[in-house]
Amino acid sequence: MDKTGGVTLFGFTPSVYTRAVQMALIEKSVAFGFVEADPFEDPPSDALARLHPFGRVPVLRDGGFTLYETSAILRYVDDIAPHPPLVPAAVKARARMQQAISIMDAYGYQPLVRGVFSHLVYRPALGLDADPQKAAAGLRAAPAVLGALEDIAAEGHVLGGQSVTLADLHLSPMIGYFSMAAEGRDMMRRFTALSRWWDKAQARPSYQSVCGDAT
Repeated sequence: MDKTGGVTLFGFTPSVYTRAVQMALIEKSVAFGFVEADPFEDPPSDALARLHPFGRVPVLRDGGFTLYETSAILRYVDDIAPHPPLVPAAVKARARMQQAISIMDAYGYQPLVRGVFSHLVYRPALGLDADPQKAAAGLRAAPAVLGALEDIAAEGHVLGGQSVTLADLHLSPMIGYFSMAAEGRDMMRRFTALSRWWDKAQARPSYQSVCGDAT
């Protein structure tokens, strides 16, 4: 870690990507400060604009070094505190870890979080208008995503619940939000290997500390 200052995470508390980084820092026992930065603020915060050219979160500052993009931050956290390792040593396990992360980012985040969670849980809880069509579209897309992750979990290289990898931390906040909807919980039960992983993942202290509101 940079000796010119401590580690600070700039993030938005409800953000699944902020939560993934928080969990990684906790798993690695890295002390860090947290600064709330709302990417949906209008107009955008000048402070966030200075940290991230696209005004997004999370952003990690380690002394004089500033880093954005969740995958890059997670890799960096794994490198600055080597134990316990969150990237598998085995080549196939490492490949599956990255595949699971990519599946969730490319195909899972929008339907599971922005579709199902946002319009069945988050927006109704805040008294905001929800779009049942967006929720329904998310539920239609979700089985393909969960099925792909089920295959990875069943294979056993990662998402087995035995050793934690960056895939566990990246996926857990999103699955947690999705499972807050009754429809999401019911759907998860159809995927037995993924459900076994999820039972263990949500019981981890790092998940409970960061995402306890999603259980």
